[in-house]
Amino acid sequence: MAEPQAGPAAERAASVLFVGDIVGSIGRLTLFDCLPVLRERYAPTFVVVNGENVAGGLGITPKLADQMFAAGVDAITLGNHTYHRREIYPYLDSEPRIVRPVNFLRSQPGHGTCVVERDGLRLGVISVSGNLYLRAGRSAFSEIEVALGEVAGADHILVDVHAEATSEKVAMGWHLDGRVTAVVGTHTHVPTADARVLPGGTAYITDVGMTGPRGGVIGVKREQAIEALRTQMPIRFETSQEDPWLMGVLVSCSRPLRADAIEQVLMPRPAQEGRDR
Repeated sequence: MAEPQAGPAAERAASVLFVGDIVGSIGRLTLFDCLPVLRERYAPTFVVVNGENVAGGLGITPKLADQMFAAGVDAITLGNHTYHRREIYPYLDSEPRIVRPVNFLRSQPGHGTCVVERDGLRLGVISVSGNLYLRAGRSAFSEIEVALGEVAGADHILVDVHAEATSEKVAMGWHLDGRVTAVVGTHTHVPTADARVLPGGTAYITDVGMTGPRGGVIGVKREQAIEALRTQMPIRFETSQEDPWLMGVLVSCSRPLRADAIEQVLMPRPAQEGRDR
């Protein structure tokens, strides 16, 4: 990690690159191929990714999380597929930089907040799940208050709202406006066109989109998704490999807990010889 720079954090600019749901190995490889380009282009202070779909489209494993940290990811957020793979349970308790939704039950493995530091700046990261259509054990709107206390003192705070319902995400953005640097929505895998800085200074977007195969149906091979919808019968889904893109946002800041701008980052995977590794 880089050495802290001189001068108070309040006087220094910062930026956070947040990358939306990484789907399968194709999404992971797209992240790894795009990150060097995006670092050169934007020089983000922090990189945060949602990794709840990285293991074959469902869940995450310690090995894959470690690979993303080794690639320079500062923190990983999760969502409703957090516990799909049992081998992740002890890792969630032992690795501070990976966070599952804070409004899961306290008895469930893991934690919902973390604080990471780079260049003398501290970023608080909070994961929270929507309650409509998803099985979160506690209210998002009550537990977010507890979470804010856990990251108090951070120069910036990013909240990943992993939710199905657009209304919950929009409401959370307004609820936290002026109290956090950014509220970013995940889970629905399709980028929305409402990226903006709210009046209180909080950057907001309803969904950043997914990092994975745009040629499928929200990550699934399109013929399988169509068959399931057409026949209403169970179908074993596989991750598509077609047209991989990285989707995310860059949040720029010059004052603590305030965003100056939010910019969508939509980038196709760079062409490679000998492609996947």
